[in-house]
Amino acid sequence: MSAVQEAMPAARGSRDATVRRFALTDAIFRALTKGAAILVLVLLGGVAISLIAGSWPALSTFGLSFVGSEAWNPVTEKFGALAPIYGTIITSAIAIVIAVPIGIGIAVFLTELCPRPLRRPIGMAVELLAGIPSIIYGIWGLFVFAPFLQTTVQPFIIWMFHGVPGLNSLFAGPPYGIGLLTSAMILAIMILPFITSITKDVFDTVPSVLKESAYGIGCTTWEVTRRVVIPYTRVGIMGGVMLALGRALGETMAVTFVIGNAHRISASLFAPATTISATIANEFTEAVGDLYTSSLVALGLILFIITFIILAIARYMLLRIDSRAGA
Repeated sequence: MSAVQEAMPAARGSRDATVRRFALTDAIFRALTKGAAILVLVLLGGVAISLIAGSWPALSTFGLSFVGSEAWNPVTEKFGALAPIYGTIITSAIAIVIAVPIGIGIAVFLTELCPRPLRRPIGMAVELLAGIPSIIYGIWGLFVFAPFLQTTVQPFIIWMFHGVPGLNSLFAGPPYGIGLLTSAMILAIMILPFITSITKDVFDTVPSVLKESAYGIGCTTWEVTRRVVIPYTRVGIMGGVMLALGRALGETMAVTFVIGNAHRISASLFAPATTISATIANEFTEAVGDLYTSSLVALGLILFIITFIILAIARYMLLRIDSRAGA
């Protein structure tokens, strides 16, 4: 009995030491993760403050007219952000409209229709598109894609919609090859791998029993996809679309090559235009004077705000989808 009694305090001390060690490591881990989260907020706040400080001379000089003006003349120091904002929003919207149905269609094919031996090669080919540098897309778009559109597609579209009210102005003008529509199509190709990969991954999370039950009662592949797969994974699909939209809004080099870099707003999608990122990339190294530089920084601030608003809207939509699913 004495030996057992002597061993008990030693065992209790060893257990207490282990508990204290676990508590210390847990406290360190909690502090590190909390510090990482705070660091993200600090960096985000630092970026916002630096953009506001750098753009203040332009904002104080032009006021709200900076956002509503199309003028961009470095010689007379008259600057407005309306044309870059218009080009950024239009190209990103068109790219999403083109890429989302194609990306979801590829994901459906890979998960539901593609023969199993071909799934991995096709999936890897799609994912490799995401690894191509954006400048390569820009060079390809300028020297291959834009000339093809200029000589074949754009003349045909102009002829087809000639005389059609509304569409004749939307697809008017000489076929330059470069312009809003060309840059939007390049963006669609660039964001397609993101939408496809994320959609395919979330489609794979659908329980097999749900799809097998639907097939068992006689549903077709279209019905299973529409009634079972997409409703079950709509939150993941929306997340992939928002990630692709964020990539499209901030893309610089590929768009700079093929958009034409013209500070004007035109109703035609074939007309040259510009975006916020393309304007900053083209002119920042040539900016002479504090007001010119501040105007470019103000464009960066506007892009920051646009991205924040879109992400906030996306988050709100995801919360609405979750609440409906819970109800």
